[in-house]
Amino acid sequence: MGSFKQDIKDTYLGLSESLQEKWGDFTQFLQETWPLLILLLVILMGVWWYADPPPPRHVLMATGSPGGSYEDLGKKYADFFAKKGITLELVPTLGAQENIDRLADRDDPIQAGFVQAGVAHAKDVKGIESLGAIAYDPIWFFYRGSEIKNGDLEAHTGHFKYFSSKTISIGVKGGGTYAQASKILQVSGFEHLPKFVYLSGEDAVKALKAGKIDGAFIVDSFEAPNVQELLNDPSLHLVTFTRAEAYVKVIPHLHILNVPQGSFDLSRNFPPSDMKLLATTTNLLIDDRMHPAIQFLFLEAAREINGKESFFSERGEFPSFKDSMLPESPVAVHYEKNNYPLLMAYFPFWIAELINRLIFVLLPFCVLGYPLLQALPGYRAKRMQNKINRLYGSLKALEQELLNGFNDEQRDEYLKRLNLLEYQALRIKVSKRLSSDYYTLRTSIDYVRNCLNRGEHPYGYEDFDSNSQPI
Repeated sequence: MGSFKQDIKDTYLGLSESLQEKWGDFTQFLQETWPLLILLLVILMGVWWYADPPPPRHVLMATGSPGGSYEDLGKKYADFFAKKGITLELVPTLGAQENIDRLADRDDPIQAGFVQAGVAHAKDVKGIESLGAIAYDPIWFFYRGSEIKNGDLEAHTGHFKYFSSKTISIGVKGGGTYAQASKILQVSGFEHLPKFVYLSGEDAVKALKAGKIDGAFIVDSFEAPNVQELLNDPSLHLVTFTRAEAYVKVIPHLHILNVPQGSFDLSRNFPPSDMKLLATTTNLLIDDRMHPAIQFLFLEAAREINGKESFFSERGEFPSFKDSMLPESPVAVHYEKNNYPLLMAYFPFWIAELINRLIFVLLPFCVLGYPLLQALPGYRAKRMQNKINRLYGSLKALEQELLNGFNDEQRDEYLKRLNLLEYQALRIKVSKRLSSDYYTLRTSIDYVRNCLNRGEHPYGYEDFDSNSQPI
């Protein structure tokens, strides 16, 4: 029993001594290598803050005119970002033209915006990238009066002559509706009709319902309040694009959406027959300087919000690179191939982003720091060896002084100098690898002290002639 207690005590003492020894080595390591450690820390901080800055906590996004689907969609994105601890501030605008102009302005704080494909000057701007298309935007043409049975936009001699003397809204200039309606009217041969007005979606709905205008183009989602209000008004009619395939050939960014009979309203069998709509897509555009983590967050929001099945889109159809108006963001390309970073599936956004940044920082840090860390043991040994060598040099200089001009009256002074050398040697902290050199130094100091203390002529220099030959 006593032997067991003794074993426990010995084990505890051994562990305690080992810990003390390791702690002593560590503190000595810090004392001797702090210049290199500070250099490595400066490199690390430089990489951390300049090569991979943290993502911002506040982002501005351009939506569109009030009452449109982009306003509602923006609110959903803002709610998603809020759950991740980031404020997404929505900025209402006049439409696609303003959104692109503000994204292209390097001094404007807006970093993201919804823009319809097909905006005229989008391909000419610089500094903007696309995160892909996120939704279909059908091109609706509602009108009042008697229903045109074959209500396609065909030619002046065809059914559209019905509208030649009517007042039609084609959207606010610079907006997405204006861009799409103008293109369709242009390729159809009706761009110079005299009674176009330029109303926002909300104003066009009010004017059409009040009978102030006869028709209105609206480019917006099926779920948009403006569109739903017009679809639910039995006094209004909707144009079907019977030549949809031809329009898609002429205007490549357009898509065909098939609407089965009665799918808008079964009770009143609306539409009364199968019809075809033309549609553009909503693109999520960003300032190309946007932080990659924020881009991933936008893409994840698009997958969660726009990736669901809707009236016109299948589940998982968006986000995609339909109708890429501008260069695709490398982050979006990576997302399309690899989906969201794995860390985001298991950690909150900020923790996952911190881990991701640490990985990004540690890789180049290791490339730079590993050779330095490898050199530390040799650096430490060299510093210790240099301290020992300097004391050896002082000891040798003293010994040469004794050989060349020993003065017995200065014996105490010599001993004091030796004592100082020994005190300096005692203060040197060396690794076990250099212990033999350390104790050899102390033995050498003792040897010189013994020579001083052994007699009147400590080094027997009078027993030799000037040529160092025995007499």
